Amino acid sequence: MTDEKLSMRRQPKQKRSQERVNKILDTAAEVFLEMGFDAATTHDIAARANTAIGSLYQFFPDKLAIFHALELRHIQQGRILGSQMFASEIAQLPLEEFIEQMVEKCLKFFENPAPKVMFIQYFTNSTIFKSIDESFTQEFVKGLAKVLSLRNPSLTPQKCHLIAEVCTQSGNALLLLALRSDHSYRLKIISEIKHLLRAYLHPHVGDEVMHNHQMMNIAQVKDDRKERENQKCPQCGSQNISKNGHRDRKQRYICKECGKQFLETYSPKGYPEEVKQRCLDLYREGMSFRGIEKKTGISHNTVINWVKQLRD
Repeated sequence: MTDEKLSMRRQPKQKRSQERVNKILDTAAEVFLEMGFDAATTHDIAARANTAIGSLYQFFPDKLAIFHALELRHIQQGRILGSQMFASEIAQLPLEEFIEQMVEKCLKFFENPAPKVMFIQYFTNSTIFKSIDESFTQEFVKGLAKVLSLRNPSLTPQKCHLIAEVCTQSGNALLLLALRSDHSYRLKIISEIKHLLRAYLHPHVGDEVMHNHQMMNIAQVKDDRKERENQKCPQCGSQNISKNGHRDRKQRYICKECGKQFLETYSPKGYPEEVKQRCLDLYREGMSFRGIEKKTGISHNTVINWVKQLRD
């Protein structure tokens, strides 16, 4: 049996009953927001909803059950919000627009009394919650961390999580202040939240960082194309070849003309200086050669040679 069924006396089956339950929940959110959970009563909720108290008790044994039903609905709606905030099309926007979209979607979500009261109550009276805990916040941290990784693949998963944690937790604290303030002061706080996020995220996932990685990807594509164009069978000279697995962690090829199998004979060269420096920076940060290869697509042998040159 689900938590929702446990918190309700019975489930609404007919459309009219479902509408009545939704009206009770929406009204309860307004009452909780205005009066506070402790001061509110089921009679207050029924009166505001123009529903007989007996009808309310048909579905909910007490106001805590109503709150828990609101809580479960908030989880569903919150996950939809997360999918909208961290959608791939938003993640790839310029930093300022990316932050603007995230914050605005969040603010629109909290225009509704139900999400607003859930958010405020969680940070001021968390003991009454049954289903929402820190793991719900961590869902948003993970979603933002994934976006950061997409914007800057050179960031380690640990770094992405740390940055996302700082953004989410500090954002929650400021958002709580904003939601409890009057309209004028709320707008000022929201503006400062955007400024804060821009300043904090810019060095890690700013537009320049994204541009550099796009250039790295373009360079890699060009090198791969050049490799295919220059790769020839060492026995018959044919370019009619295909990849044929690996040996000793090196790419193998097979000639479709004569059947000769051979290892790669071409090593990509001529990477842009920023690509080389990025790989060296990752090495200095403690990343392994294989890790750098996986992160950037640059052959670990190439990186090893760059490191050797640096040491010389």
